[in-house]
Amino acid sequence: MFDRVRKAWSGFREAARAEREPGPDRRGHNLFEAAAAYVSACAEDDQDRIDEAAGRVSPEALSFGVNELACRAVIALARERDQSPRTVARELLGLPTA
Repeated sequence: MFDRVRKAWSGFREAARAEREPGPDRRGHNLFEAAAAYVSACAEDDQDRIDEAAGRVSPEALSFGVNELACRAVIALARERDQSPRTVARELLGLPTA
C-alpha cells in the first residue's frame, strides 16, 4: 500500500518538475494556474476553456493541481463554517454525515 502511495507521489513530483522545466512541447504553464482555470471552467460548464486548461499541462500534473485545489478549498470552507474538513467534504458531495 505504502509503495503505491510513494510511487504516486514520485510521479506527481516528476510531473511538477517537468512543468517547471518545460520541454520543447510544453509552454511552461504553472500547474496550479491550469488547475484553477480547469476547475472554474468545469464549474461554469465551458467546454472550450476546459479543453484549453487541460492542454496546458500533463494529465498527471493537472490531477495533482486539482487535488491540491480541492484540499485547500475544503480546508478554507471548514474554517469558515467552523466544521471539520470531513464534514464539509461530505456535505459538498451530498453524502450523509458520518
